[in-house]
Amino acid sequence: MSLAGKITTEIGVHATAAKWFNLFAAQLHHVQNLTDRVHGTKLHRGEDWHHNESIKHWTYIIDGKVTTCQERIESVDEQTKTVVYKLFDGDIDHQFKSFKLIFQALDANHGGAIIKWTVEYERISDSVDPPYGYIEYLHKCTKDIDAHLLKA
Repeated sequence: MSLAGKITTEIGVHATAAKWFNLFAAQLHHVQNLTDRVHGTKLHRGEDWHHNESIKHWTYIIDGKVTTCQERIESVDEQTKTVVYKLFDGDIDHQFKSFKLIFQALDANHGGAIIKWTVEYERISDSVDPPYGYIEYLHKCTKDIDAHLLKA
């Protein structure tokens, strides 16, 4: 059985792909104010939240328990509205050798957007379950954030 895997989900939202991409590519520090599933985040190292060398510390709820990790942006592609985040340290390192979140905002025909989340991971052993709790977390956060983006 492979320890590496990928889980992808697509969520239809009402706000535009441009608004979503702007939030995750240029205003990431606001996410903690848009969903109660994120307890807090702070800039751990660096001067700019969106520089590839900057590291943020996140506290959030996964599977009903408080979880922590650090995160840095690996890449931003404005043309495809994609941001790749690497998560590490904290609770992540207890279960995964590698863990990436890939965010993509796609324009939808109905005027809203499709938010595509992909979790790429490598578990440290067979005893660690795939990170399905992160997919549930991303669904709930996406719905919370969409409500706020519609007001903006």
